[in-house]
Amino acid sequence: MVEKAIQDFEDYPTRMDLWKSLPKQMQYQTFKLILDYLERSNKIMFEDNKIMWIFANNKKLNELIQGAISV
Repeated sequence: MVEKAIQDFEDYPTRMDLWKSLPKQMQYQTFKLILDYLERSNKIMFEDNKIMWIFANNKKLNELIQGAISV
């Protein structure tokens, strides 16, 4: 649920933006635990308080690679 929400954002969300976009039944402690897990497993990174999805299935990255000119 959290992974999909991060990937579906147009821009890179802050923690609070992501937290507000999730269903209300998720507790904040669980949310923080999930973010810690995703960071340790190298799926996300934090840059200027924004969350960036860096795992290999990044749609934005794949689109950039497809549109790039081969040298």
